[in-house]
Amino acid sequence: MKIAVIGSGYVGLVAGACFADVGNTVICVEKDREKLNLLKSGEVPIYEPGLKEMIKKNVALKRLYFTNDIKKAINESLVCFIAVGTPAKDDGSPNMNYVFGVVNSIAKYMQTYKVIVNKSTSPVGTVKEIIKRIKKKTNVKFDVASNPEFLKQGNAVNDFMKPDRTIIGCDSKKAKQILKKLYNPFFKVSNRLYFMDPNSAELTKYSANAFLAMKISFINEIANLCEKVGGNIDYVRTGLAADNRIGDKFLFPGIGYGGSCFPKDVKGLIYLGNKNKCEMLLAKSTNKINERQCDLFIDKILKRFNNKINNKKIAIWGLSFKPKTNDIRESPAIKVIKNLLSKGAIVTVYDPEGMPLTKKIFGDAILYAQDRYSCLINADCLVVLTEWNEFREVSFKIISKNMNSKIIFDGRNQYDPLEMKANRFEYYCIGK
Repeated sequence: MKIAVIGSGYVGLVAGACFADVGNTVICVEKDREKLNLLKSGEVPIYEPGLKEMIKKNVALKRLYFTNDIKKAINESLVCFIAVGTPAKDDGSPNMNYVFGVVNSIAKYMQTYKVIVNKSTSPVGTVKEIIKRIKKKTNVKFDVASNPEFLKQGNAVNDFMKPDRTIIGCDSKKAKQILKKLYNPFFKVSNRLYFMDPNSAELTKYSANAFLAMKISFINEIANLCEKVGGNIDYVRTGLAADNRIGDKFLFPGIGYGGSCFPKDVKGLIYLGNKNKCEMLLAKSTNKINERQCDLFIDKILKRFNNKINNKKIAIWGLSFKPKTNDIRESPAIKVIKNLLSKGAIVTVYDPEGMPLTKKIFGDAILYAQDRYSCLINADCLVVLTEWNEFREVSFKIISKNMNSKIIFDGRNQYDPLEMKANRFEYYCIGK
């Protein structure tokens, strides 16, 4: 099948590469000249395990192409995926300008029947709005479907190739048949391809992310209570996770969630509720707890130094919002760094993948280390903000040697407090 994927960001690149890998011909459209040149040269602007190798293989097999010629991509494809950003506005509503810009291009250039599939996270009613806009501009036959993505960054390729479910919101029998054929290769073992109406599909995306974000905020709130009453969040979490109605996913305490999905989609759900006079109380609390969680962690650092961190040398391990990605969007690390800098701290950072994008934000305002241990030289404290594997097994002997003071603030509960005590570290974590 011939497919156009318009937008070569995180979602578009993964979708395009995976569709090509099962034998389709895929044209990925990207208007950003710098990003397009990178892709054409064999480089991938995002870090996602396995993605670069998959792209390289399918480009060599001439199943995957990159272009800025959206007209050509639309005309040569049966299915056109919209995979552009929908960043949140100040009021929490998604900015739909990029989606509707693509819709206008499709309406302008298509000459034969197309299945237009929206993978961009969009509010309820978007499919209907797309249909209305296209019908105003052309008489060419088409169908529109919603196909929200549920990829986990750091495991996106595997999630796409072996999905736990794929949701398609569509009212057209013809489009359903085409999309079922397209997705069949990904369901050889079990069929978890679910068709529903477009409104339900659009709302499912927001609901799923808001629910997972809620679990994170819940365990963080319990962790904060543990600190007050003398409990241990590890034990509490174990007891909760043993209940198969609850499970252990997304029940890890920390400094809050980040990334391009959870913050935006929780706020989007709140906005949708307000717009329809249905206050989303749980979503509001989830967002409030998450914003407070990072502030509480910063307060621990400031309290330890009596609010005097001017010229204190602070080493930070971890910048991306989670491991196995270079994505720093809405990362708690950015908020922590901004706060520390505002109070005069000298900040040195290290992250396996996130430093180039971080440098675009902070420039020379912070220092960038070559590795985890050089980051600690002459540091007054270490702050751990992302749970990369290389931060788990470390030499506390080297850490002690490099630092001025043996103080660690662990925002991801990477270390055993008893081991920290044995090594004579001051250790501050979450929920213990």
